[in-house]
Amino acid sequence: MLPENEIKRVLTVTAHPDDIDFGAAGTVAGFTDRGVEVIYLVVTDGDAGGNERTLDNGGMAELRRAEQIAAARHVGVTDVRFLGYSDGTVVPSLELRRDIARVIRQVRPDLVITHHPDRNYQFIAPSHPDHRAVGGAALDAVYPDARNPYAFPELFLEEGLEAWTVREVWLTSGPTPDHFVDVTDAADRKIKALLSHTSQVAHVEGFEENIRARFQEWGRRAGLPDGHYAEGFQVVPTA
Repeated sequence: MLPENEIKRVLTVTAHPDDIDFGAAGTVAGFTDRGVEVIYLVVTDGDAGGNERTLDNGGMAELRRAEQIAAARHVGVTDVRFLGYSDGTVVPSLELRRDIARVIRQVRPDLVITHHPDRNYQFIAPSHPDHRAVGGAALDAVYPDARNPYAFPELFLEEGLEAWTVREVWLTSGPTPDHFVDVTDAADRKIKALLSHTSQVAHVEGFEENIRARFQEWGRRAGLPDGHYAEGFQVVPTA
């Protein structure tokens, strides 16, 4: 794994507003507390989400962007980017790979955090088709697209974006996590980030209690003392 002191910049690539907060907001808070720069890239506009559909799809997309920006502030992130793909219809296309590779070359991160591209049969909720499509496209954008100067040559010829090699990828919500981060000190900020997504969670009875119980269970899986919280990842070396 990358030594902690060699992680200076992190890019997260997720499908919907709120995905990063469920999967890794505590870890992100730990990064920003140490002075690491974290950039969020959200692929869809989130317009298929929400429980109370008093807004049209355009209004829901605008609301969800605002919620994600507010959530990011709770964990020290101010750079939030949106690709605007349609919620619920994402496929791991060449266009999506190019769009993610563009941001990788712009940001030049040491580490990318994204969705696991495989279905998790032990816990189906994170296996939304958009999640799996974005995770697969992000891995392809890391290797080989962003590092290959001959992939999507227009990124260099028209935009001046030189190739960049991401050294490591962390996958969220997969069936085989092999790296756990103690996020106990950031648990309250993770919850505040999640509660910022009012359109998605306000109607869920016992939401905060369920989230705390879920990530305390991750803490137990990680071998942490009782009452500690953890987030889990599968680490993929990509240097």
